[in-house]
Formats: sequence, structure tokens, C-alpha cells
Amino acid sequence: MDQDVAVDGLATLAREPIRSGVDYVASLRGRKLKVYLMGEEVAEPVDHPIIRPSINAVAETYDLANDNPELASATSPLTGERINRFVHIATSPADLVMQNKMQRRLGQLTGTCFQRCVGMDALNALHSVTHDLDRKHGTFYHDRFKDFLARVQRSNLVIGGAMTDVKGDRGKSPSQQSDPDLFVHVTRRTAQGVYISGAKAHQTGCLNSHWLVVMPTMRLEPDDKDYAIVAALPVDAEGITYIYGRQSCDARSAEEGDIDAGNARFAGQEAMIVFQDVFIPAEHVFMDGEVEFASTLVERFTCYHRRSYVCKTGVGDVLIGAAATIADYNGVDRASHVRDKLVEMTHLNETIYGAGIAASHQGIAMDSGAFLPDEMLANVCKHHVTRLPYEIGRLAQDLAGGLMVTLPSERELRHETIGPLIEKYLKGRPEIATEDRIRVLRLVENMTLGRNAVGYLTESMHGAGSPQAQRIQIARSMQIDFKKELAKALAGISSTSRAEIENDLSTYMARVFAPVRD
Repeated sequence: MDQDVAVDGLATLAREPIRSGVDYVASLRGRKLKVYLMGEEVAEPVDHPIIRPSINAVAETYDLANDNPELASATSPLTGERINRFVHIATSPADLVMQNKMQRRLGQLTGTCFQRCVGMDALNALHSVTHDLDRKHGTFYHDRFKDFLARVQRSNLVIGGAMTDVKGDRGKSPSQQSDPDLFVHVTRRTAQGVYISGAKAHQTGCLNSHWLVVMPTMRLEPDDKDYAIVAALPVDAEGITYIYGRQSCDARSAEEGDIDAGNARFAGQEAMIVFQDVFIPAEHVFMDGEVEFASTLVERFTCYHRRSYVCKTGVGDVLIGAAATIADYNGVDRASHVRDKLVEMTHLNETIYGAGIAASHQGIAMDSGAFLPDEMLANVCKHHVTRLPYEIGRLAQDLAGGLMVTLPSERELRHETIGPLIEKYLKGRPEIATEDRIRVLRLVENMTLGRNAVGYLTESMHGAGSPQAQRIQIARSMQIDFKKELAKALAGISSTSRAEIENDLSTYMARVFAPVRD
């Protein structure tokens, strides 16, 4: 079985390149995934009405690369070919910045989570971590990783990053759990590869990926050796079960018509992945037992991923536009308080973007050649995201009014008897179609309370770590002693630790005032 699985995986990597959104959707068919949604096994996820909008969102990442190659593609140092930016390793601050600009644009186009940022950030983190692993342990993970990545780039595949374990008792380490499967771990090793069991929760876009990269979720101790596993495997590998997560109002996508869905085309996706004795060939294993590098990987990944949350500013642009549109349709767009609320929403949205783009501009070179965003600003960006979208959403609901949550359904709108009454009594400005007014209200509902509220609000809170996780990283990086010495120097107080302060100054200057490299 080991050999057969390895051959199947390599065949997947050798497929013809995916060149468009249409090609991408076709690539997902016939994979025979074991997927459960609302208590039923899904025969073909591509055709399921609740799942399909999330697939449409990923397809946009391919079409944007064709429509705007400067923004959403790059030249690969590994292949020399033009590739999708989601599978490109950032080798300069300019690359990091372009990732952010691409993410914002895709948020604008879809109004939801387009599901590829976790995989992109996992690949970028692994580039430097595998390099550092090899340097310390004399392993060959980096070459394996680059070989895998080159094949992914040539085939133009979607990579899903799988980091978040279900965790069980949060007060215990992985090896202390009563059930070892509460963290993904190696169950046995052979000359051909490893077998893993466990589960990953809240996995964004996992069904819509071609390959998964499994990673540890936290700092590990020596007894956690079997949990220090990083590996790539196809999403249709034998032994994987997907349990699709329910989201508010998601069943509306299965109803006739599209008005009540809010977002007529796009949605996000979250699922639980259960691994039951799943085989991974050795050539796709990039860490196995090196516990001291688990925290390094988590910290670098979260550094990339927390500044990747500028994607929410693209979604924020859509919500601001929806709020402005409904104010217009209601005939109050010129009211001073309406204009002030739109200004505030914009101010909050751009605050998020400013922190994320600054983190990318101040990226630093790793020994592998990959560039890592500024850690402090990346965490500040994500900490803003845990708060500011909620205020933007509150203001959007304020401008939308109570009708946002009391609207009749599309069935009433289309009803022979009731429809004309809705047309008459839910009219705003006379020249605006009642249906258009309803559509915008449903979009605001969808983004702040409904299905896409997961991608805009809940994900903003818990994605890439909870708010406390960012505060811990900010505390580690805030150089408070250095700042105290700055104050003492200006106050005329002599320093007792000048050498240490000079070192902190050197670090600060290198981080903040380093020249920008293209």
C-alpha cells in the first residue's frame, strides 16, 4: 500500500497546469473525497450548492492571475516560470507587499475568504524553517521541500495549510492527553514513510485544495516528538474524512434563487479533517521529531499569516460600499452622520491595511533567501483585525437599519399575491428597484450576521491565533527596557546597562530603518 499511495501522490503533482478558474473547478471533480455535511455523505462536493460558492471564491485566485499577472503572479526562482503568487516564495519586501495587494483585491472581488492564504504562508514559513533544520541536524528536508514546491508550482495547485489541532485538554501538552489523537501525530514509521492520526479543526478551504501541509500547532517538549511532524499529502489520500462546518444561514445557498444568500456567488469554507492511519511517503516529510523547531515554525507562520489579514480590508471595502449603497437607496446618503460613519469605517479599514503593508515593507531576509514580515507590525495588524471589523460591521448594521434582519424571503418577493405588496411597501427611493434594495440589505446581513460573517468577523477574531496570542508576541517584541532608557536619557538619568541598551538600539534600528529591497 505504501508504494501505491506514493505513486498516486506523485501523479497528482505531475498533472497538467491549471490555467484558469474553469480549469481549477474541473480539477476538483472525481476525487472521491469522504465528505460529510449535515449528516450525509457528499457524492461530489463540486456540485453541492452549499459547498460550490466556496469553490467559486478560490477560482477567482486563478482568474485574477490571468487578468492581472503583475499583481497575482510572479517568476519562480525554482522553475524560472511565471507562477501564481499563492505558491511563490517571497524573496524581497516587494514580494511581501504584492501578496498583501493581491489579498486586498481578492477580498474586493469575492467579499469573503478566498481560502489560499494559509497555504501560501505555510509554504513561505517552511522555506526558511527546513533550511535551518538541515543546517542544525544535517537533514535533507529543504531539498525535499523545494522539490515538492517546484512540482506544485508547475502544476499550479492549491495548497491548504493544516495547523490547528483540536487540542483536547488545553492545560496539557500533546503527549499528556488522555487520547493521543487529540493532536495529529505519527503512529508508526517505515522505510517508505510515516503514518499519522488525529484531527485538524477549522480548516479553511481544505476540500478546495489539492494538497494539505500538516504542521504542529504549538511549542513542543521532548516528550512530544511524535507530534513534531510536518508533511504534505494529497487531499484525497486514503484514511482522510472531512466533516463540513455549519455556518449561519448557509442553507440559503441551497434554496431556489440567490437573493437570500446575500452574496450571490461566493462564500468561505471551514471543515474538520480527521486522519486515520494516513500514510505519507518520506519524500513529502519536511520535519519529523525535531521538537525544538515546532515553535520556530509556528512563530514564522503566524508572522506571515497575521499580516495576511489585510485580506479583510478588501472584504471591508465591500461592506463599506454596501453600507453606502443602502444609505443611498434609503435617500439619506447626504446626511452628515451617514457621511461621518462611512469615514469612520474607512479609517478603521485603512488602519488594518496600514499595519499589514508596513509589516511587509519592513520584511527581513532569512538565511534561506525567503523574506519574513516584521513580527511586531504583523501582530499589531492581526490585533487590529480582532477588533476593528466588528466596529465596521456595527456601523454597517446601523446604516442598514432593522429591515436587514426582518426582510421577507425571496419566495414572498416572487409570490403572485404577496410580491406586489413587498414591491410597494419595501420601496425606498422611487427610482431604485425594490429588489435591488433587498439585495443590498441581504449582503449586509450576510457579511455581518450570516454565512460570510464567519470569514469577516469570527475568522478575524480567532484566525491565526486568538487576540491573546498576538498580545504575547507584542509583549515579547516591545523592547520596553530600551524605551525606558530613551526616556532616562532625555530626563538626564544615567544608565546602568548601556551595553545591553546599545544592543537593543542596534536591533531596533535594523528593524525599523533598514533600507527597502526590491
